[in-house]
Amino acid sequence: MSQTTLLFHRISYLQYPCMIAANIIILYSLLTDLQSLFYFFNQALVLMGLGISFSTLQDTTTTQNESSKRIWQDPVKGKRFITASTTVTFLIIFIGIIGLFLPFESVFKQISIGLIALGIGLIGMVKAMIEMFENHRLDKNPKHAD
Repeated sequence: MSQTTLLFHRISYLQYPCMIAANIIILYSLLTDLQSLFYFFNQALVLMGLGISFSTLQDTTTTQNESSKRIWQDPVKGKRFITASTTVTFLIIFIGIIGLFLPFESVFKQISIGLIALGIGLIGMVKAMIEMFENHRLDKNPKHAD
């Protein structure tokens, strides 16, 4: 692993504090202030999007576990997973954009920025998924058949 790749791989560990902070914010809002639940939920979504963005800095030439290896080595499973993930990503962004431009106050308007931030993070995740798929699929890279 090159020095640059190693640096970005280490930076990717910032995903964990972001996700922990997002969960703390949600728990805090559930336990103390239900009136501002969607305000806090919006903040948590922004932190989750940031955390997912950090996670995409990982080295895509390695897999984390056996279940991800089974998905990325199989051409059919990999394509289905990427298709489903892409669909969900753009649905989240689409809902966020609609909420952003609503002329009236609603739950969607309150969490729209968070949904868009989450969607941006997920776009990076889809790109990383595509790289993982290309690096590990057995029909193109038989060297990964361990």
